[in-house]
Amino acid sequence: MNMESNRNWLLTLLFCWLGGCLGLHSFYAGRIGMGVCQLLTLGGLGIWALVDFIIIICGAFKDCDGKVIKPNF
Repeated sequence: MNMESNRNWLLTLLFCWLGGCLGLHSFYAGRIGMGVCQLLTLGGLGIWALVDFIIIICGAFKDCDGKVIKPNF
């Protein structure tokens, strides 16, 4: 069973960097509920977005199916 997501890691990272306070990376990963929460709280005033950014860099961010979005290099 493949536990690695087919979503692009670099695109997820860029969405978090450029629109993390709007939850763009969560919407991209299919985590709609989380994206709405981040949108309404401005990414937890930036703290939530920063934590997610670090998790994405570490390769441990999960999509809506629980699969890890990992770098391809």
